[in-house]
Amino acid sequence: MTETADPVAPAATVPAAATPAAGAAPVAPDAPPLFDAERRATELAILDALRAVVDPEIGMNVVELALIKQIILGTNETEIKMILTTPFCPYAGSMIAQVTEQAESVVEHPVKVTLLAERWDPRDAGLMW
Repeated sequence: MTETADPVAPAATVPAAATPAAGAAPVAPDAPPLFDAERRATELAILDALRAVVDPEIGMNVVELALIKQIILGTNETEIKMILTTPFCPYAGSMIAQVTEQAESVVEHPVKVTLLAERWDPRDAGLMW
């Protein structure tokens, strides 16, 4: 014989405060905010500062060329992941140093620049030759 719920027995009650409002996602009490305006402002300030770093062969900055792939803000260190326009770019060292210097002028702590193995595609920058 299978057991079924007794239709006459009262259902278990849950306090109203413990249930999220209809359509709302449950939120942990110590969860970080979904959008951190201060963090985003810092990322945009870094990108703005990086506009001063120009690829000498192309004459456009690293932001316009879509060479900056990710900015990871940390409390003690920030990491910028970027690519180069060519795998053996003769200006790589200079550009990395400039990216580091410009980013550190915004965040006031060490910045690590990581070169990714990803190939640059001019279409990512909106360039069509």
